[in-house]
Formats: sequence, structure tokens, C-alpha cells
Amino acid sequence: MKLAVFDFDSTLMDGETLEFLAREVGIAAEIKKITYKAMNGELDFFESLVKRVSLLKGLSLRRVNDICENLPPMKGARETIKELKKMGFKVVCFSGGFKNATIPFKEKLGLDCEFSNILHTKEGVLTGLVGGEMMFNDSKGQMLKRLQELTETPPSQTLAVGDGANDLSMFKYAGKRVAFCAKPLVKEQADIIIEEKNLTELLNYL
Repeated sequence: MKLAVFDFDSTLMDGETLEFLAREVGIAAEIKKITYKAMNGELDFFESLVKRVSLLKGLSLRRVNDICENLPPMKGARETIKELKKMGFKVVCFSGGFKNATIPFKEKLGLDCEFSNILHTKEGVLTGLVGGEMMFNDSKGQMLKRLQELTETPPSQTLAVGDGANDLSMFKYAGKRVAFCAKPLVKEQADIIIEEKNLTELLNYL
């Protein structure tokens, strides 16, 4: 088997889920500042995620789902995933974001699987709490390692694509490490760097 693992925010999706949600409660600038620092490796990912989600307390789950189901795919995402599957790849999404977004995108883009986090709700509104599979700096790398063991896929048959600091743990287990419109520290550890916001550029390297 061959594995292709993609980050979600600013990779499969054109933007940051938390910033789209933050606009609803008028705190987009504050959320964006925290996200920027986390993606540049200046803040611990877990702490930054918990802080950002806490600021969304009180937002209705219905509105969250409406926003998440209408997030814009990255240019070329559908075409790229289609081509990768023709090449024999299983295509997976690892997201430090939320299932409210990754589950609809799994269906829209034809992903084989998604791993992400869960926004805790009570009586139809966000409580400001979060939990799940992708909470820590090394979560993506640990999950990739498990998938490789389960599917008997070596690093040489593994492609990882991301843009931020919490994607670096995937690179440790991937034979092809792709920095997609990425932060400087991600480019430093990548062997493929794509600067154009079009995922079909990736196909030129396969």
C-alpha cells in the first residue's frame, strides 16, 4: 500500500477553520494571531488549540456546522486526490481542526479516512472545550506511524503534505515530505517545496 497524508487547514482547505468560526463572534484577529504563532512553532500546539477553542464558547453548533460544511477547498484538491488514488495511494487527512469540517470534506474530496478533533457541546452550543486525536505537537506523526504499522506501509511509500509546525512530526515517517505554501521551519525539513496555492503542483513530483 501507498499512503498520502494531508494536513487540512491551508492545505486541503483554503484557510483556517478556527478563523472562519472566529468571525462569527468578532474575534478573528485574536484567533489569527494565536494560529500564526502556533504554526510557526512559537507556541505549544495543545495550549494554542485549547486557548483558541475556549474563545468560541457560546457559538451554536448549528452555525458551526453550517460554516464548516461550506469551507472552500484548496485549488486543485479534488483533482490531486483523484490522481493519487489512480496511482494506488490511500489518501488520509490529519487535522488539528475539527470533525465538523473534516467529515464533510472526506465525502466531498473522496478521502479514504480523516483524523481530527471534536468540539464539545452542551444543549446545542460550544462549551469552549475540545478533545480528540490531533491535540498535540506530535499527534500527526504518532498516528502516521500507527497507520503504517497497520497497513504495512514503509516510509518510502508514504507522502506527507503540510504547512505548519504541527505537521513536522509527520515528516519523520514520510519518504516524501512536502511543504505546501508553508512556514519557514517546515520548508527547512521538506524535500519538496510548493509555493503556488494549487495542489495539482504536487503531481509534478510524483
